[in-house]
Amino acid sequence: MNMTRTYGWERFYEEAILETNRAALLRRIHAAQAVIDARIAELESDHGGSSDERHLIVTALQGLKLLREQIEDATQHPSGQTTERR
Repeated sequence: MNMTRTYGWERFYEEAILETNRAALLRRIHAAQAVIDARIAELESDHGGSSDERHLIVTALQGLKLLREQIEDATQHPSGQTTERR
């Protein structure tokens, strides 16, 4: 039987990355970040957690950073234009 372990913070991360309502997206990103930060603090205080969870946390933080950057870019360039030159 293949049992995949899930972590409490993953639900918040998934809600953020799956959010399609732009108005709610930033709120979901902040919620996910807060829950992940709390988990990191917990892991640091008791030196617990698995290497798999730590890897998933790093990946999730990178995903949240990318989402924030996309929001900032969309806010700065609402017409869809980016600062990149082709």
